[in-house]
This record gives sequence, structure tokens and C-alpha cells, in this order.
Amino acid sequence: MGKYVSADEAVKIVKSNDRIYVQAAAATPTVLTKAVSERASELRNIEICHLHTEGDAPYANPDLAASFHVNSFFIGKNVRHTLAAGNGSYTPVFLSELPHLFRKKVLPLDVVFIHVSPPDIHGYCSLGVSVEATLAAIQNAKTVIAQVNPQMPRTFGDGILHLSEIDYLVEVNVPIHGHEMEPISALEDRIGSHIASLIDDKSTLQMGIGSIPNAALTKLTNHKDLGLHTEMFSDGVIDLIQSGVINCNFKGTTRGRVLATFLIGSKRLYDFVHDNPFIEMKESSAVNDTARIRKNPKMVAINSAIEVDVTGQVCADSIGARMYSGVGGQMDFIRGASLSDGGKAIIALPSITKNGESRIVPFLKQGAGVVSTRSHVQYIITENGIADLYGKTLKQRAVEMIKIAHPNHQEWIEKEYYNLVNFKC
Repeated sequence: MGKYVSADEAVKIVKSNDRIYVQAAAATPTVLTKAVSERASELRNIEICHLHTEGDAPYANPDLAASFHVNSFFIGKNVRHTLAAGNGSYTPVFLSELPHLFRKKVLPLDVVFIHVSPPDIHGYCSLGVSVEATLAAIQNAKTVIAQVNPQMPRTFGDGILHLSEIDYLVEVNVPIHGHEMEPISALEDRIGSHIASLIDDKSTLQMGIGSIPNAALTKLTNHKDLGLHTEMFSDGVIDLIQSGVINCNFKGTTRGRVLATFLIGSKRLYDFVHDNPFIEMKESSAVNDTARIRKNPKMVAINSAIEVDVTGQVCADSIGARMYSGVGGQMDFIRGASLSDGGKAIIALPSITKNGESRIVPFLKQGAGVVSTRSHVQYIITENGIADLYGKTLKQRAVEMIKIAHPNHQEWIEKEYYNLVNFKC
């Protein structure tokens, strides 16, 4: 069998009891995952591990539990059902440390499925829009199978690999998974304004995907000399880069370049990053390294949460005991920003859920996981304002947090918290 084969031929290398790592996010190689899923009747006890992935995940069908078990390092919508169904597990790990699980053989890999651009004249492909832990997986897996796609952008940084590092190549021509920008609501616009008010010129930014980060970015058009050192980014940064607001000239690491480990957005984003030397994609162990993040003066980390209690404890990975997403890189950047000279660690969220329940709570739900501790977070932001928690006592924090809760819930929060906690001393 030569290097260029069909997907069905390539996945014949997979055998029962193997562990497979799948490249994440917009780069999810769904042609390969579909092909291995179609071999379910021939396979038993395959572990498929990955971060958040896009597209269909047929291997996650509970009917195939004897063949495939999903091990999520960050739980996406397409596999969330596996935890309750019993054919999935969640492994909590900082994104900065995930590559080390493969390099230290804590999780030995048999096969890795990747998604790359076609080789150039020198035989080099690009991992394109998602490097994260894939490089470490490639270097430590017994077999590397690549989905080769002319629609995958070529990006600079760690994600360049030679054909000699790939065992089998499967040619496809399919769109990269993406997300269009959603309209920004009035509530999200208010949160974005509060975030932007904390950002100084010459700051370096980290943010995620979604309407709240995009709302904040729209408020920065008159800022100067911003940098971008972020786990991921989306379309919201393009206009700021093209206008020169984000030029990265005052960063402490990779000065003059945007630094990220994966990205997801629209075709406009993928066209923008293609062959763009201003964008540098590196492994998550480098991008999310707290020691590197803190070198950026005025590092601003903007993250979200499922709920936050009045002392500043941040639950971002579960709804009570029910796992919803994952640890990801929140703590990597919260800590890095906190240690940066002039840095700011921000958690931003709406004050209530779509069902009207308060997301600012007296106490986290039973079983809820604390992703960022109350001693790490500096600012909590809702549409109702900014709670500055840094250097404040628990009682002072509760006062600040109740102010930014939804008015309909403030009295309940205050009553529940103060009835149980004794602040006489």
C-alpha cells in the first residue's frame, strides 16, 4: 500500500484496543473518523481521544460502545451525550499540559488522524488552523494518517511537517469546519463596553470565540498598538489587524506576530490566515505557557464561565456535577495575565441564563468544578457592571458581586449568602 490511499484503506491500520488522537476544532478530519466508524463491526475497545471537535462524530454513537470509547480533553456538543450514555469519559487537563501526556507516554498513542494542506514543492504540509496537541501526537504515535485538503490554509509556526513524517495520505476537497459571526445583542454589547473600558493601549489580548469577545473587539477601533497572544481567535480580530490597531509591536513574546494554537471562524478568516506570516501557530504547550504569557506587558485575559459565586469562584466546565465543556486554557491565561506587568484577568458573562436563572450565585451548585479559584480572578463583568475583586475580603467581594448580579436576583443572593456565612469578625 502506497502513501496515497483511500480513507477506507488508510484506517485498516487501526486494530482493536488502539488509542487514536484526532486533531481538533476546525481541522477535525471527519472523512477519517467516518471511515473508522464504518469499521465498528470489526473493532473492539478503541479509545478515540481529542479536544473539542467539529462536525459529525459517528464513533460517539452509544450503539457502537463495544467498538469505540470517547475520551474528551474538552467536551464538544457532538460528543457531550457520551458521558451520560456510558461510552465516553472526560479527562481534565490544562491545554498547556496536554502535549506532555503524549510525550511522557502517560497516554501512549497508536494512531493519530490529522488534517493538512497539500505538500509544497519541498514536500512540506501545514496543520493549518489547529496545532494544539497534534504535533506531540504526531511525534509519539505509531502511525500518522493525514486527510490532505487544498482548502486547508497554510499557516506558519510549529505546524509544518514533511511528507516523511506521515504514513498515509487521503486526498479530499471539502470546506474547513467553521462558524459565522453571530449578531451582537444589546446585552452582549454592554458587556463588551465594560471589557473594553479595562483595556489600555499597548495591551496584549487573549479571548475566546463568541459574541461577547466580538462585542469587546468592536469597541477597540480607537485603541493603539494592541497585541494578540491567545489560545484561539476568530473573525473579530481581522478588522483590527488590517487597520493596524493590533500590530503586536509591544508584546513580550513573538513581537510583531499574532500567536495562537488554533482558530475557527468563517472562510474570510481562513483566507486571511493562509500564507500570512503575521499569524504564528504554535503548540499549546508554548502558547499557553504561563511563563511566556506573563512576559507580555499589560496582558489581558478575557474568559467566560457557566456560573460564578460571590467570592469569585469560577465554574466553567460543568453545570453542577454534569460535565459540559472542560478546563481548556482558562487558568493558563488567567494566571499569566495576573502575573503580567499591568495585566488583567477578566471573567465576563451574562448575569442570567436564557431561562432567567442567575449566573452570579451565593454558592456554586453541588458538584460544580472550580476552574479558576477566587484567589486568581481579578475582574468579573456582567452587563450590569464590573466587580473588581483584587485585594478585597470575602465580605467586600460579596458586595461587589451582588451589584453586578441581575436586579431580580440580588436580594435572593444576599439573603442566601449572609444567612449561612458569619461575617461578625
